[in-house]
Amino acid sequence: MALRFYSHNGCVLTVGAEAFLLQVLVVVVSLHQQPLNVKGVTEKSGCDYFQGNWVYDNSYPLYDTSKCAFIEKEFNCQKNGRPDKLYLKYKWKPSGCDLPRFDGQDFLRRNKGKKIMFVGDSLSLNQWQSLTCMLYTSVPHTAYTDVRRESLSIFTFTEYNVSLMLFRYAFLVDIVAEKIGRVLKLDSIQGSKIWQGADTLIFNSWHWWLHTGRKQPWDYIQEGNKYYKDMDRLAAYEKGLSTWAKWVDSNVDPSRTRVFFQGVSPDHMNGSDWNEPQAKNCQAQKQPVFGSRYSGGPHPAEIKVRNVLSRMVKPVYLLDVTMLSQLRKDGHPSVYGSGGHLDMDCSHWCLAGVPDTWNQILYATLSQH
Repeated sequence: MALRFYSHNGCVLTVGAEAFLLQVLVVVVSLHQQPLNVKGVTEKSGCDYFQGNWVYDNSYPLYDTSKCAFIEKEFNCQKNGRPDKLYLKYKWKPSGCDLPRFDGQDFLRRNKGKKIMFVGDSLSLNQWQSLTCMLYTSVPHTAYTDVRRESLSIFTFTEYNVSLMLFRYAFLVDIVAEKIGRVLKLDSIQGSKIWQGADTLIFNSWHWWLHTGRKQPWDYIQEGNKYYKDMDRLAAYEKGLSTWAKWVDSNVDPSRTRVFFQGVSPDHMNGSDWNEPQAKNCQAQKQPVFGSRYSGGPHPAEIKVRNVLSRMVKPVYLLDVTMLSQLRKDGHPSVYGSGGHLDMDCSHWCLAGVPDTWNQILYATLSQH
C-alpha cells in the first residue's frame, strides 16, 4: 500500500503524486553564493533591516492588486470592500539605513533560470502571492504560467525562466495516515523530497501547531517510538523545527542553495498587546503601532526559532519579520477576507500590504549575495 502524506489542508500526496512533483523540480546548479547569516544584518552594509518603524509614504503601495488576477480572494481586502486605504500607505524604515526599493526587473534578471520555493502554511502563501504580484506588475506584459496541483503551485515568468513555487506543508515535518489515525511525526521529513533541488528556499511554520478540534489535522503525535495524544505545542514545534534543521545541515549545499526562514508572523487578537485593551481584535484598526517597540513583547514561537537556528551548522538567513509585523495591527483582512463578517481574520495580511515588506527585505538580501 502506498504511503499517504497529508498537507495542512488535508490534501493527500501519494508516492505517485510525489513522483510527478519531483519531475517538476529539475535541479539547477546556481552560481556560487556567499553564505547568509542568521542575525538579519546584511554582510555588506552592516544594516539591520528588522529594527525601525513604519512611516507614511504617499508613493505606496508598491502595486495595484487589481492588476493581479491571480491574487486569492482572502487577501484582496479592497476588492472585498474594505473602505479605508490608509493602511496601504506605510513603508518600513530601518533605523540605521534605507531599505532599497523593490526592483522587479532586477530581481528577475538576477534569478534568471532559478527556482525559488516557499515551503510552509498559508503565511507562505501570503508571501508568495505578494512576490508574484510585485514581480508581475514590474513586467506586466511578460508571459507567465500559473500551475497548481495538490499542494504545489508554480508561477513561472517564462521570458526569464524564473519559477516561484509554493509547497503547502504547514508543519515542515510529516503527517502520515496509519491504522490508529493521522500521525504528526516529529522525526520524519519525507516531504523534503519535494523541495530538494530549489535554488532558494524560504521556510515558514507556526500557526497550524496551535490548532485544536476540527481544525487539528492530526490525531496523534509521534516522537521516536512513542505516540502521544497531545503535548505542549511550543515544545512540539521546537522538536519539529529541530528535525527540519537537521535536514538542512545534512542536505543543503550553501554554494548551490540559499536557505531562509520566514520567521513567525504574528496575529492581533488582543488589543492589550498594543496598549488598546478596548480592542478585541484587529477589526477597524487603520494605522500601525507607531514607534519601534511592541508592548506585547517577543513572540514565544520566535524564541524557539532562534534557539533552533543558533544550533545549526549550515547558514540560514532569518527573515526576522515578527516585530515589524507586530506593529501592523492595521494590516489584516479582519472582516474583509474570504469569510466576510462570519470569519474574523487577524492572522493573514491584506495585499498590497505587510508581506510586500518581507519581500523587499528578501530582495535586498539576495541582491547582496
